[in-house]
Amino acid sequence: MKEELSESYGIIGLGRFGTALAEKLAEAGREVIVVDRNENKVKELRNYTDFAYVADELTKEVLEEIGIQNCDTVIVCIGEKIDTSILVTLNVVNLGVKRVIAKAISKDQGEVLEKIGAEVVYPEKDMALRLAKKMLVSSVMDSISLNNNVEISEVMVPVRMIGKSLQELRFRQRYGLNIIAVEHAGKTETEVEPEYVFNKGDVLVVIGKSENVSKFEGILLA
Repeated sequence: MKEELSESYGIIGLGRFGTALAEKLAEAGREVIVVDRNENKVKELRNYTDFAYVADELTKEVLEEIGIQNCDTVIVCIGEKIDTSILVTLNVVNLGVKRVIAKAISKDQGEVLEKIGAEVVYPEKDMALRLAKKMLVSSVMDSISLNNNVEISEVMVPVRMIGKSLQELRFRQRYGLNIIAVEHAGKTETEVEPEYVFNKGDVLVVIGKSENVSKFEGILLA
């Protein structure tokens, strides 16, 4: 059986966000192309990928020569330099990349990036929200905001659910959420059967609309 090709990624801009993202993707076995103007930053990433390029200009022609158009997903991590961020994102979109994600540091910048065809992430804002949620609700271990008002949250199983099965709780109908994984005794189960009985110490990974996640997290405080 022929092995399916791994998805490829392009990372433009090697600040803290771009570097961490590139390292994680490379460690996960994905093909990663990284581009930055800083030679030292590019050299560091050559420990993770063979496709690390120094580029003084991030024009459409330069990006095409590097081969950024061959990536399935490209993430533009130049949020601080707004004019450069917008121009580079436009160049990547015009090269026909299937999925373009751009880092933004303000709502106005994000709106412009969305209008030219990119998905937008706000790393600093997301980190602040995740930290606030952890401090406010001790049982919330981590959370990630996705597009379209969707959120993934990792929470300790509420006391009221211990000893009850997923089916008995009618979890999806009651909370409007899906459980995508349960961590129990150091193991992660991604196929949670309706008969599964929740135990003390279980960690639930749930996904759903942000308002439903917030409502569910609210019962952790009750």
